[in-house]
Amino acid sequence: MHLPLALRQTTAFALSLSLVLAGCGGGDSGSGDTFTPTPTPTASSRFFADPAQESLSVNEVQQIIAQAVGEAQARNKPAIISVVDRVGNVLAVFRMNGAPTRMVTSRRTATGRIANPGIDAQGLEVEATMGAISKAITGAYLSSSGNAFTTRTASMIVQEHFPPAPNTPGLESGPLFGVQFSQLPCSDLNTRFVTGNAGAGAFIGPKRSPLGLAADPGGLPLYKNGVVVGGIGVMADGDYGYDPNVTDIDEDDEEYIALAGIQGFAPAADIRGDRITADGTTLRFADAQPAKLSALQTSFAAINNVRGTLIPVRGYYDGTAAIAGTPYGTERSGIRRVSGSEFSLADAYLLTDGAGNPRYPVKPGTDGAVVGQALTAAESRAVLEEAFTVMTRARAQIRRPLDSRAQVTVTVVDTFGEVLGQVRSPDAPIFGTDVSLQKARTAAFFSNPLAAQQMLATPGADAFVQRVRDFLGDQTALTGGKAFADRSGGNLSRPYFPDGELGRPPGPLSRPIDDFSPFATGLQIALVAGNVVQHAGFVQGAGADTPQTCSSVPDTPTGKKRLANGIQIFPGSVPIYRGNKLVGAIGVSGDGIDQDDMISFLGLHNAGAKVGGIGNAPKDMRADTIVVAIGSGVRLRYVNCPFAPFLDTSEQNVCEGK
Repeated sequence: MHLPLALRQTTAFALSLSLVLAGCGGGDSGSGDTFTPTPTPTASSRFFADPAQESLSVNEVQQIIAQAVGEAQARNKPAIISVVDRVGNVLAVFRMNGAPTRMVTSRRTATGRIANPGIDAQGLEVEATMGAISKAITGAYLSSSGNAFTTRTASMIVQEHFPPAPNTPGLESGPLFGVQFSQLPCSDLNTRFVTGNAGAGAFIGPKRSPLGLAADPGGLPLYKNGVVVGGIGVMADGDYGYDPNVTDIDEDDEEYIALAGIQGFAPAADIRGDRITADGTTLRFADAQPAKLSALQTSFAAINNVRGTLIPVRGYYDGTAAIAGTPYGTERSGIRRVSGSEFSLADAYLLTDGAGNPRYPVKPGTDGAVVGQALTAAESRAVLEEAFTVMTRARAQIRRPLDSRAQVTVTVVDTFGEVLGQVRSPDAPIFGTDVSLQKARTAAFFSNPLAAQQMLATPGADAFVQRVRDFLGDQTALTGGKAFADRSGGNLSRPYFPDGELGRPPGPLSRPIDDFSPFATGLQIALVAGNVVQHAGFVQGAGADTPQTCSSVPDTPTGKKRLANGIQIFPGSVPIYRGNKLVGAIGVSGDGIDQDDMISFLGLHNAGAKVGGIGNAPKDMRADTIVVAIGSGVRLRYVNCPFAPFLDTSEQNVCEGK
């Protein structure tokens, strides 16, 4: 997760029902001068302990389904219920008799009408199982042993104002603005279940999500012995939306059904989203209350083939029986701790192919014929190592207990978007694997001399080039003259520029506010809308699946796409330069957007100091030298590093002058 530490300078406002304003923006203050990692590692060479290898049994999956069905029955709200494990393997999909078969992605008006259907992914009618699975994956992927987040949490942090409410216009957008378009069904990082293939390879994660991450309440994480083991998702009303007002309490049937499902598998109260703050605002976990649940139904035999049945979902689940979850950290989960010479830092975890081999071993760049001197394997390794080391020193933003170390995923790419290495900490949230790669590729793409050319050759993206050039007053924009971090591109992707200020124009990569919704963000979804629509047709049995590569941007000389898992528009990446020549990018995702900025920026800086020859973009090339002619002039941002971010020093302004 990526939530900012800096306090917004805004007029004080009041929110009811648990939106507590703290004075120190973005988190709690340190708890003392002495820091002890939590939990304590077993070896002196390590900073983190490995999460216990817990997983759901078949009987437990059936119990979770039965509990949810019992609540749905008590509420007379037939539902589709999905359960996944921590890496997104679908363990069960149960459709109750009378449950909806279709759903609509929607932003509803006051009269209940779907607003602006047909813009980006707004107003899509798709198979309802896609919503249930996406919600379950969201609950699992956003959570860790230090934080438990839900789809209601996600809803709060992806909208155009944070927190979203009728009385908060004028505030900046959510800290994870745009994260809903990660884990895409076309992603080349997230793996696929092959229907009809019950072999071990079918379950190697992390898996894709049918609709990315969900903001519709009804998706909650599942825990065993303090360890996240999966998520549950519920679709009962046919409306796949989000909550635009966090100042009231919703009596949401889908959330109550999911809450019943997690009884006995709920997270500890101390790590729930409603114990975590961002920018001085307490996040939301769920509006549903356990005291209002009906008597739990725990017998799967009593509901199976009576209240409904397990059903297959093409590309996700065979539907013949409930499946046991895969323990995270094992080879079969697709994520495990490094071994031998795979990586120099003992705490690192990596993606594997299920047969013992790293999916992304450290390697040199593939773009030497274009950039002249590609990143070497030693340089790629140095960037990963130094960024990982910065992470081990950094104070976590969204983890409990206080003064835990940050946990993230780090990815390095070349200018073609080729992965040159990826590592992660033991308990980093799963969503960061895909997002860190999106961020790295996004920074490399927009900083590339070919960015405009690539966009002009891509239907749906071509119109955004002239918008950027007119907006910036630079008819040569997107031709490599400026280095764009993800924070810079994110500035240009907000429906208000400057971010959150009412009455201002939209950024050139965004939709105008009248057309905007979490399903209609602009270039981000325009690049992949065709993939999403094709996949929706595939799930319901019409046609082939989307290729395992996102967007129709032109191929690189190696025959791949630079944006093969889409773009991301919230902070946490910087491009890598050799002098004034772009040679790649680093992306970071997991534990606070300012921390992500710092880990990527300082990691690259320190790697350059270590090996020589590479580093951050020259200062005169960085996007924060661009001033947009709005009002008296608004400067883009490059990175925003937190104050006093380290656990082992009180150093301030750690990115200043670098």
